[in-house]
Amino acid sequence: MLPDATTPSVKSRRVLPRSVVVLGLVSLFMDISSEMIHALLPVFLVTVVGASAMSVGIIEGIAEATAAFVKVFSGAISDWIGRRKPLLLLGYGMAAACKPLFAIATGIGTVLAARTIDRIAKGIRGAPRDALIADVTPADMRGAAYGLRQSLDTMGAVAGPLLAIVLMAATADNFRFVFWIAVIPAFVCVALIVFGVQEPVRTQPAKARPFPINRAEMARLPRIFWQVTALGAVLTLARFSEAFLLLRAQNVGLAVTWVPVILVAMNLVYAVSAYPLGMLSDKVNRKFMLAAGVVLLIAADVVLALAQNAWAVGAGALLWGLHMGATQGLLAAIVADAAPEDLRGTAFGVFNLMSGVALLAASVIAGTLWTYFSPAMTFYAGALFAAVALAGLMRR
Repeated sequence: MLPDATTPSVKSRRVLPRSVVVLGLVSLFMDISSEMIHALLPVFLVTVVGASAMSVGIIEGIAEATAAFVKVFSGAISDWIGRRKPLLLLGYGMAAACKPLFAIATGIGTVLAARTIDRIAKGIRGAPRDALIADVTPADMRGAAYGLRQSLDTMGAVAGPLLAIVLMAATADNFRFVFWIAVIPAFVCVALIVFGVQEPVRTQPAKARPFPINRAEMARLPRIFWQVTALGAVLTLARFSEAFLLLRAQNVGLAVTWVPVILVAMNLVYAVSAYPLGMLSDKVNRKFMLAAGVVLLIAADVVLALAQNAWAVGAGALLWGLHMGATQGLLAAIVADAAPEDLRGTAFGVFNLMSGVALLAASVIAGTLWTYFSPAMTFYAGALFAAVALAGLMRR
């Protein structure tokens, strides 16, 4: 059984801790900075730097694989040293420091270096950040805490590309100017962490503990954690890359100019729903809430498989965003509840690694089905994976 939300006590704080709100704002500003660059980077590489489409794919693949690998070790290190904030500063600081490299890049090598550093930085900060949210938040408010962070993070994913579009239009497609502007919110993140994030004071153990990535420490992670990790991986197989939403929109006849609107709409629903649904998950049975989120994904996949026009794809994208709002913060809250306090960073690292590996596999499967069978088959397969996840969830 998945753990239910803890019954709120009279003395529980009804306002989220300041550090949680600040970390949400950090996610907002960093996503604005990153998405301003990432929304333009493929076109910049091809039209300005002169890279091939294959080079773009290699750069993205190396960057994402590196991030997934780093997440496990950063979480474990934060448990080992008993501190989260230094790793947050290192991760966000590296991300901010590498942003100017995009603006001055004249070749593929510089872009590859910047993109790799950026993804390493993301891997370093991810698990310690999620663990810190659990450290400072009462158990009966963690759904709201993770929901707020997801909402603000996704708002940045919406605002970043929109701001890039506006700046490109205002500067006659001056890529480098936009990239320089993207540096500003990245350094705002570092300032917010330095002055706004506090972590709880920890009592130092009498003797040094072993590094958490070993058989004995991994055995301390309870069965429920491994069940949730497996569930998250299967759900990732059902969801694959959001790029297939855009491809489906183009496939049914939506003009290329308007294709990005599908992703913007999906992210808006995700951003608006994540916080209130996170708060709701603190008040209701979390297993029921997660099951409802999986049903939304099945519905989204079926609608997208049957879609004959852009309106139907839009409806599927909205259901997709609602599913994300209902499940992503909730899964993080369940991982936080399940893991021992001194292994939270490690737990989030393992969870993120498994989800990252599943995303790679999902995208390969989705692309194969799309190419050799049909676009509809890709989404039917997603619905099938989601149904498997739902069946497994209901058996717990």
